[in-house]
Amino acid sequence: MYVPDHFREDRPDVLHEAVRRIGFATLVTKDLDANHLPMLLDGNVLRGHVARANPVWKQGDGTALAIFLGPHAYVSPNWYPSKAETGKAVPTWNYITVHARGIIRWIQDGEWLRANVTALAQAHEAGQPAPWQVSDAPASYVDSLLRAIVGFELTIETLQGKYKLSQNRDAADRAGVRDAFAREGLTDLARLMDGA
Repeated sequence: MYVPDHFREDRPDVLHEAVRRIGFATLVTKDLDANHLPMLLDGNVLRGHVARANPVWKQGDGTALAIFLGPHAYVSPNWYPSKAETGKAVPTWNYITVHARGIIRWIQDGEWLRANVTALAQAHEAGQPAPWQVSDAPASYVDSLLRAIVGFELTIETLQGKYKLSQNRDAADRAGVRDAFAREGLTDLARLMDGA
């Protein structure tokens, strides 16, 4: 990924928080097979699962890349005050992304799979008024579903972040973009721009 210095984000705590907040990634494996999956970060390991019918796990252990794409949106040149003065503005896109590269291993252990599914449900149900739990479904049904998946752990070797949030523009232009995002209800991007 091309990352100019002014868009580079390399603080591990910031990148880990982004991965946790996004929670969904494109997993690219050694045969350039791409799958879109929820994942949980635990320390320096990403965990998730795929359908057993998905042949990706049959590639075996090896290198993999998980791409987390966060909030993103089109940026109109009309939002830059400098456009009215100079006309020197073109459309672009603001976004954050985190790339996690490492070694993936595939897991078929039933207890590991149950723990992974339980952790995913707990993480994503946490904000619900009455969170669903794995134990809410019949045990025989859950057992049959667990036999239909294969888990994975991707141990992160490198973590790279790109936070393209108009840092290459002057303060007035950045404020113009941030205010436009806020008006359009893109509060996540507006908030991220405040910290960029």
